[in-house]
Amino acid sequence: MSSCNMFTNWHCFTLWWCYVLQFSKPITSEEGKDLGLVDAVVPSDELLKASRQWALDIIERRKPWIRSLHRIDKLGSLPEVVAIIKTARQQAKQSFKNLPQHQACLDVIEEGIIHGGYHGILKESRVFKDLISTDTSKGLVHAFFSQRAASKVPNVSDIGLKPRKIMKVAVIGGGLMGSGIATSLILSDIYVILKEINSKYLLKGIKAIEGNVRGLDVDMVIEAVVENIHLKQKIFADNEKACSRHCILASNTSTIDLNIIGEKTKSQDRIIGAHFFSPAHVMPLLEIVRTEKTSAQVILDLMTVGKIIKKVPVVVGNCTGFAVNRAFFPYSQSAHLLLHLGVDIFRIDQLISNFGIPLGPFQLQDVAGYGVVVATTEIFSISFPDRTFQSPLVPLLLKNGRNGKNNGKGYYIYEKGSKPKPDPSVLPIIEESRRTINIMPGGSLYLLRTMKLFR
Repeated sequence: MSSCNMFTNWHCFTLWWCYVLQFSKPITSEEGKDLGLVDAVVPSDELLKASRQWALDIIERRKPWIRSLHRIDKLGSLPEVVAIIKTARQQAKQSFKNLPQHQACLDVIEEGIIHGGYHGILKESRVFKDLISTDTSKGLVHAFFSQRAASKVPNVSDIGLKPRKIMKVAVIGGGLMGSGIATSLILSDIYVILKEINSKYLLKGIKAIEGNVRGLDVDMVIEAVVENIHLKQKIFADNEKACSRHCILASNTSTIDLNIIGEKTKSQDRIIGAHFFSPAHVMPLLEIVRTEKTSAQVILDLMTVGKIIKKVPVVVGNCTGFAVNRAFFPYSQSAHLLLHLGVDIFRIDQLISNFGIPLGPFQLQDVAGYGVVVATTEIFSISFPDRTFQSPLVPLLLKNGRNGKNNGKGYYIYEKGSKPKPDPSVLPIIEESRRTINIMPGGSLYLLRTMKLFR
């Protein structure tokens, strides 16, 4: 650090928490000084000298002796402060419905403002003792250490390998995921070559990709096209021929077994999964999928790229769906089962949202796109035919000209500048889907057992 905070106080610490709760971002020491949270900022090598001089100035009354707990000069009138806290409570309630710590912090702030800083500190101590023993606290601590443990992969990060520098990355496919991945890389100063493919110009596009990649000598290629096995196999086979021997061959597939994707290549040790989550330039998780043949060097290199672009890289094994979608698919299947058993679709989403998940399963399908839903369901039905519930609902939505958020019409209505609203006109389509499946009352347990989802 080039500078240090000389003095802070508990009252200002409370105000700092207000700042964090409202804006959720760190601030520099200079910003802290401007806000009144810090009394002075000095270079680190002058800290001791400046501190001594500050103490002498207080003793000789050249500077006032500030009792931190009694400072109120940064506060407005009491009604103004109470109104600010009320607004902060509403914001926290909307954003963190089932997390108690945000309201607890506001309780402490309010106590200190109304009854004085000393009482605020006493309440802070009591509240902290109550919170630290809750399941929420234990879960957050577990998540904190788990996230940091994700970078320690046996036989990869502990065998003395040094990550290679990835200077240039080619992204194949410029759709929702491809453009998001490219954005993440660009924001971290990694040079990106982006190539778009669509079904109309598929063959022409593949030839163009081969020509582009051959002349660029990139360090890694990330394929981010639609979940089509044959298309991905073709791209991987072409990339293997076009790229240098050191180039990492990565796929953004969310579901397809990497052994299947790479079965027409000879470079099995360079094939790896780089599964980003939509929107890829925002969501922090990067699922790194290793096969039995993926080299430790390639895994380490991709982990390093993940950290550079500010993702949380988690290394998982290879299978249909990998870790995230393997766990998520039964959740989505259950939502469709409940829907076809007669439960109101918007009630399902609302209950999930109330539980604390940002989007319900059906609104999430709207946002992700129905093409993803159809493709992943098809892949799971091949690998797990006895565990896949083939709902006709999404194909019916597509048939009726609905494509979710992409065209503003799905389960919800999407209008620019407005929050998504439940669309009552989707209900007849849902009824048609229910008639097609025709699950009899009381047949849910039999169906779940038949599909081996419930045993």
